[in-house]
Amino acid sequence: MLFVVAAQYYAKEGKDDEIASILQKMIPISRTEPGCALYTVNRSGEDPRKFLLYEQYHGKEGYEAHMATEPFKENILGKVVPMLESRVRDFYYAVEPA
Repeated sequence: MLFVVAAQYYAKEGKDDEIASILQKMIPISRTEPGCALYTVNRSGEDPRKFLLYEQYHGKEGYEAHMATEPFKENILGKVVPMLESRVRDFYYAVEPA
């Protein structure tokens, strides 16, 4: 069953381009992880400080493995999170045909 993460990031004033650059680097890294089924980063056309990360993993274990990687710890926790005004993560399971 696919485990889904929808993460909404809101950048501090003047930090949005730096965050976008870091997230761009995370896309190919995350997509090669064995537990990752889909990893996309979206940026609002109306407010460039607003980001939506949409991620799908092969089970919750895949997401936990993603959070345990050095790139996640270094780039997301170490660099991006300190530049955010807010970070909201919602978790789901994908509804798939029977």
